Amino acid sequence: MTEATPIVPVILAGGQGTRLWPMSRAARPKQFLPLTGPTSLYQQTLQRVADPARYHPAVVVTNAEYRFLVAEQAQEAGVATAAVLLEPVARNTAAAIAAAALYVRDTFGDEAVIHVLASDHAVEADDNYWWSVDTAAAAARAGRLVTFGITPTAAETGYGYIEAGADIGDGVREVVRFVEKPDLATAEKMLAAGGYYWNSGTFMLNVRSFLAEVQTLAPQTLAAAIAAMAASRIDLDFIRLGAEGFAAAPNISVDYAIFEKSRQVALVPVTFPWSDLGAWDAVWKVSDKDASGNVVTNGNATLSNTRNSLVVSDKAHIAVEGLDDIAIIASEDAVYVGRLSEAQRVGPMVKALRADPATQGLTEIHRTAYRPWGGYSSVLSGDRFQVKRLFVKPGKKLSLQKHHHRAEHWVVVTGTAEVTIDGKVTMLTENESIYLPLGSVHRLANPGKILLELIEVQTGSYLGEDDIIRIEDEFGRA
Repeated sequence: MTEATPIVPVILAGGQGTRLWPMSRAARPKQFLPLTGPTSLYQQTLQRVADPARYHPAVVVTNAEYRFLVAEQAQEAGVATAAVLLEPVARNTAAAIAAAALYVRDTFGDEAVIHVLASDHAVEADDNYWWSVDTAAAAARAGRLVTFGITPTAAETGYGYIEAGADIGDGVREVVRFVEKPDLATAEKMLAAGGYYWNSGTFMLNVRSFLAEVQTLAPQTLAAAIAAMAASRIDLDFIRLGAEGFAAAPNISVDYAIFEKSRQVALVPVTFPWSDLGAWDAVWKVSDKDASGNVVTNGNATLSNTRNSLVVSDKAHIAVEGLDDIAIIASEDAVYVGRLSEAQRVGPMVKALRADPATQGLTEIHRTAYRPWGGYSSVLSGDRFQVKRLFVKPGKKLSLQKHHHRAEHWVVVTGTAEVTIDGKVTMLTENESIYLPLGSVHRLANPGKILLELIEVQTGSYLGEDDIIRIEDEFGRA
């Protein structure tokens, strides 16, 4: 394998980050949100590995529930992927990377080099970034397991640290130890001492060397990954890992399982701008600020006598007077207000919300739910009725389905709808409507060139999303 051989990116996109609640939720976590620009963090990650002179197409590892988000956002970004591996259960990063390494070995050979990237980090790919990629790749080709250490700019307590050892040449250093997220006093001591770097959770690995270390240091993880790959199956454009095998893997990070134990680990110190966007204060730090230190997204705010604050709003216009160091995050159905400097406390709050059945749903789904064909928003609900706004992308169609407990009325707002009811096809345009009786076998499609929007009124004794009996489905859900 020559140094000119492209690297295989492995993008980890299965996390369910909660510290950016209420925007980030289980059904649509932060990697799929446009937090730092017009595209999502996952799309930005894809675009960083899109140069064919440096990279092969990416291997993406994600939760099975996110498969259509992963595929759709890659298509929107115009970046092809080599494969999307679907985890049947969450087992942290060691099992995910081991499974991806096995796939890369079988596809590209055991001397391939993989660049493991998180899909939810904010990274500025400047000249130093590309120098670090090439430097790490050279060390990985020599058999090292390379981690990237971010030169700290402050005594952060939200990051783990790596203590660097001796310089082993060509911009690479030995690793003395990994340090858990410290308290402030410890972080300040490490910053003053020098030689400590933030743990970026990004790696460059030679597949043969990495799998050999997993065999030695975490054999149960490797056995589970091998079993999961052996039992994997193709599902549309995805590879579903075997559920029984993958579930047998220990729930452990690659840091604990391999990097803190291996003698093959090396560190490339870097200075490019980086953040794991682990909390709202991190979003504020990487965003452009006005003269008073404020960050407002989407222009949905009016601020007066307010400083060093963050306002994020989906739709509602937020007016703020006389505050300092405040985060106001307004989604369609929930609002968070707290000290920006204490944004790490969002995590425990989300745990409390999840533990209460009355608020559990606020941690799981948004009022607007996205599907491979488009999505829907809840507008109004009451006893035995519910009103939704449906939107269907051009050329897409919902599953052929029926309901046991509800009837529906559809009113077209924009676009053209092709409606099938018990085998009869009807075309509807703007301001036209149709009734779907309880138990009817029906399907909605958008044959046009523009987005189809309609209002759906549901009536019946039970209106849950699980009252859908799918008969045919182009997305493999029947």
